Amino acid sequence: MNAAEFVASYFNAWNKQDSKAIADHLAENGTYLDIPVHQHMSQEQLIAHLNELFKLETNIYELTGEVLAGENTIAFQYKVFPRALDKDPSGPDTWFGAEFITLHDGVAIEIVDYYDQNGLEAPRSPLASTTGESPLKRYAKSGLGSSQMAAVKKQLGELMGTDKLYLRADLTLPELAQALDCSVNHLSQAINAGFGVSFFDYLNECRVKDAMHLLRGDDNEARSVLDVALDVGFNSTSTFYVAFKKVTGETPAQYRRDHTRQAGSKADL
Repeated sequence: MNAAEFVASYFNAWNKQDSKAIADHLAENGTYLDIPVHQHMSQEQLIAHLNELFKLETNIYELTGEVLAGENTIAFQYKVFPRALDKDPSGPDTWFGAEFITLHDGVAIEIVDYYDQNGLEAPRSPLASTTGESPLKRYAKSGLGSSQMAAVKKQLGELMGTDKLYLRADLTLPELAQALDCSVNHLSQAINAGFGVSFFDYLNECRVKDAMHLLRGDDNEARSVLDVALDVGFNSTSTFYVAFKKVTGETPAQYRRDHTRQAGSKADL
């Protein structure tokens, strides 16, 4: 399924209010991040929340502009309006957003949702609380200047180097932002624009660099690839292999063999 087909199928599921079909676009171990309300959901949690949401709201979700696609990423903008406005979707109840999706094997491993209605109280987001609490205000993704971005990147690098939060397989973007004492929006912008990767890819690069160190260690042949993967924060060997090869161009086993040969050659000199 190419990017256009994925997005068309995704919007079709939203407009049919088919919770399972929406969640099927997300991998079993994937994460849906609703940035303004600081919520992250698994596939199962997403289904449960959408079932409740669709009891309360009947909206139309519509693509605006082009779908931007990279090798493993999709980005697009959308607008949402009550179904009653389908002939004139330009009223005050219309709101806008954007989603950034990271793919693996044709399914999303991370969906990041931003939206804004100029600070006005608005209908709940796709993952906002449906427990009868007062409506949350939508807010715009504030801009991050170059000096601020550099500061967040530096702080992030220092935190990853000292506390190694990437070792937590379940680490989420809001949790990392809380550890940095910055907004989720600013952290996301610093990673996406500052490093040119998604949050998921950033964590995996940190994990892979740690794994490379372990595979070069004196006891590297005594450790299984699975042991190394789990030690650095991956929860499966398949995810580890994909991420490791993306960063190094080699599988973990190839990297270990190459390093062992290089060490042996130096010892012979």
